[in-house]
Amino acid sequence: MKVLSTLPTFRSARLALALLALSGGMLAAPAHALRIKEVASVQGVRSNQLTGYGLVVGLDGTGDQTTQMPYTTQTLSNYLQQMGITLPATANTNNLQLKNVAAVIVTAELPAFAQPGQQIDINVSSMGNAKSLKGGTLITTPLRGADGEIYALAQGNLVVGGAGASQGGSKVQINHLSAGRIPQGAQVERAVPTPINDGDTIKLGLNDTDFQTASQVVKAINGRHGMGTAMALDGRTVEVRAPVNPGARVGFIADIQELTLPINKPAAKVVINARTGSIVMNQAVTLGPCAIAHGNLAITIDSTPVISQPGAFSQGQTVVTEKTNINVTQEPGKVIRVPSSPQLTDVVRSLNTLGATPQDLLAILQAIKAAGALNAELEVI
Repeated sequence: MKVLSTLPTFRSARLALALLALSGGMLAAPAHALRIKEVASVQGVRSNQLTGYGLVVGLDGTGDQTTQMPYTTQTLSNYLQQMGITLPATANTNNLQLKNVAAVIVTAELPAFAQPGQQIDINVSSMGNAKSLKGGTLITTPLRGADGEIYALAQGNLVVGGAGASQGGSKVQINHLSAGRIPQGAQVERAVPTPINDGDTIKLGLNDTDFQTASQVVKAINGRHGMGTAMALDGRTVEVRAPVNPGARVGFIADIQELTLPINKPAAKVVINARTGSIVMNQAVTLGPCAIAHGNLAITIDSTPVISQPGAFSQGQTVVTEKTNINVTQEPGKVIRVPSSPQLTDVVRSLNTLGATPQDLLAILQAIKAAGALNAELEVI
């Protein structure tokens, strides 16, 4: 009987230990994790910027005023010559009234590994005084890279997300009419070589310089593929030994990009927009104990016209003068004690007790930082 009663207890204990081990493993896994692809990218795998100059035709009288934009007529004249059409020698290009033509700048982003024949999106922006590009068609425009070589050809009908109307000096406009977009409006003509298969190593470039993140990336890769596979060169670059075979290298990169990393506590930073008065701070910002005096100064100037009327039969003249009142009001500045704030919510609550406007907080935060009570980096944009 004793053995029979102990057996279920022993099985229950084993079951409890198994559940505890399972739950321990689940608790050990990070609740929130980042993948390597979200914090780093493979160096050399990047896009390239393309740009070109062209003409948009078919506008409804909203093109460039050619008398003020001579390069529009000159470009059209050169284009007609390429098509085998030569203007008479007596014709003056400055006298051409081309209300349906506009000179534009075309920009595009050539993605990594783009091959000839692939379609990419383009942006078209007016560079003259065209009123609208709506309904226009971009004629064939070569797109060049920084080296001056042609990498794509652009052409197509513009999509302009706006509308407008004008009559009798009145004008109504919704959104922007002097810029548009052509989805898949350019065709790649030349590929940009990517050195991803050169050598026996690849380099991962972190999005932000952080030695802790670099160390965690190395630890995750070495834990998956063995010690010595990855090595941190600095706080932003990690060198990884990769297979030489291109097919195996692609699978290797795809594998390491899916490895997870624990979320690190970011560096304390307060970002201040001096133009709009916006203030953004992250959760790592802390505030030391300090005392702040804050007061407002207001100056009011009031001007009232005063009319001096002469007496009857005095042959005087009516004189108009102004009476000016200037009032200076200064609210008393109270010294407010701000306690130590270890969390973001406490920091916000302490700053709200000041009753200051966002513009005033710009100066207050800078003064707190100078006093050594703000444990964060101030960045003014």
